[in-house]
Amino acid sequence: MLTKLLAAIFLALLYFSEGDCVLNNHKSSREPKEGDVRLSNSSLPSEGRVEIYHHMQWGSVCDDNWDLSDAQVVCRQLNFQGAKAAMTWGHLGQAHGHIWLDDVECSGQEQQLVSCRSSNWGVHNCNHEEDAGVICDTQNYDSTQSDSIHSLDHSTTLSDDLGKIFDSGTACDFLIAFQTSTGAKQEDGVPEETMITICAHKAILMLYPYFNASVGENNITVTVNTTCQSYSTPIIRYLYTRQINVTYSSAMCLHQLASEFGLRKLLEDVGQVISKSLPDDASFYSQVSLYKYAVESKDLVLEENCVQYMAWNFQNLTSSPVWPDLPVELLRSLLTRSDLVVADEYFLLQTLEDWINNNGGSLSSEKQANLLRLVRFPMIPAEKLYELETKSLLFSAHRDLYRDSVLKAYQFNVLLYSNLTQLKLVKEIDDYKPRIYTGNTWSIAIDSSKLSSSDQGLNQYNYHYYYGLYSNSIPLSSEKLLHTSLHSIVVCEDNKVTWAANIFKTSNECSREGVHCNSLPAARLTQRNNTLSRNISFDNRILLTCQNRYICQIQAFHSDMAHIDQALVYPCPDDNYIYTFVVRPEFV
Repeated sequence: MLTKLLAAIFLALLYFSEGDCVLNNHKSSREPKEGDVRLSNSSLPSEGRVEIYHHMQWGSVCDDNWDLSDAQVVCRQLNFQGAKAAMTWGHLGQAHGHIWLDDVECSGQEQQLVSCRSSNWGVHNCNHEEDAGVICDTQNYDSTQSDSIHSLDHSTTLSDDLGKIFDSGTACDFLIAFQTSTGAKQEDGVPEETMITICAHKAILMLYPYFNASVGENNITVTVNTTCQSYSTPIIRYLYTRQINVTYSSAMCLHQLASEFGLRKLLEDVGQVISKSLPDDASFYSQVSLYKYAVESKDLVLEENCVQYMAWNFQNLTSSPVWPDLPVELLRSLLTRSDLVVADEYFLLQTLEDWINNNGGSLSSEKQANLLRLVRFPMIPAEKLYELETKSLLFSAHRDLYRDSVLKAYQFNVLLYSNLTQLKLVKEIDDYKPRIYTGNTWSIAIDSSKLSSSDQGLNQYNYHYYYGLYSNSIPLSSEKLLHTSLHSIVVCEDNKVTWAANIFKTSNECSREGVHCNSLPAARLTQRNNTLSRNISFDNRILLTCQNRYICQIQAFHSDMAHIDQALVYPCPDDNYIYTFVVRPEFV
């Protein structure tokens, strides 16, 4: 009888994929077809990350231009009445595979998402932190569709039942020995070891190739360090229940064991817990060490989180004690990113030249050149380009590279492009796209602690961010103004744009300005003068700096508004932030 029970449990576990054991009452049982959509990463059928089916594979949708009209189409395609909200910045989960669509523009009347205007399949400039999601309206849900079914989900107690089988140890038939060296030696010189032995069930372990339980093995020895030995039982119990408690103190051990056992979902989720500690070390030693560990353990999510944090806080990183010895592969990863936060591109070039100078003895000329090619020379102000030959530390050593790069930058500055084909190439190459520049040419900052919740900003002070420092400026009014050029190139420098920046902390402030705030706090960045160009658009950002120490969140503006997500990417002990508005013109 018990053998039959274990066999049934085994088949049930095969049916449920790791970390996704909830059946959806509104999902279709038919095979997906080209252009189908689904909502993932949620226990509710009416909300989740948007995924679309293409070439027999599911992929996510980037949130560039994602709004309620796009969400309406997705929700109606799934037979809901409409959409309640369009979610951005991966707030309903981040995928790991293809990003199929970007720049989606629906009128709201389309029957399918694939009918909307968008980039070509697989063409995007996004990563999965920009995955789009929706929350659909469940009122009057149409359950009469011919391809819909109602699945009964009685699996909620399955995890507890499997946990009881593990706890009882009844009929267990596979021994797992967790072996730890104490560091001492026995009388005969043999290293002293301690061992914890756990008896498990082959029917469960067959799901995990690490244990070789399906090929006749009856035992295995796992070597762990002393700190992690106490987590032996919880990690094996997780194999049965898919449930485990994680704390900051246990996270590293559980992550190491998940990596050892090939538990990808657990690895990534524990990695997210570990990522919350990234702001704790101002020296950046921990962040760099964690990055190296993530690469070694092949946890791509943790690796991305480490690189993202260091990209957002790049200027702090460059002044930290770890900067001179930063691994070259990490530096290369940072230089490829458009979410790298720096005062301007010239600051980045100078910082990189200093780093290369300090590490020149260990870097070949080719490796130096490969790093320098990641600098976006067309984004360097024209007056700084002119000074490079005399002021650059590496110009003479890489003369051809600098001259070619400066020439390309000059051509871009005066728009020496003879046709639209060449302009199209400009749009698709990262060299011509801005990073997040926080110099006062393109940004303005407001300290929320200086804003009164009853009357936003009266008799307070504005704060400007430049090269990592904040300084007092003009008195605040309810609106801060920023004056920029239409674009950074020389031919646009006389075309001025005036921007109005606001932070709304209460619903009264939103009402007073005639703004609809879906949530609070909210930020608005609007053009005061309509300086338009059919070839230039603005992909603006707002940065949240916690306690004037580290950037804990970056969000995009949609229709001039950014509703600040309370679930910060990196935690902040209080709600007083410095909000930095960054203008980012791009050719489209």
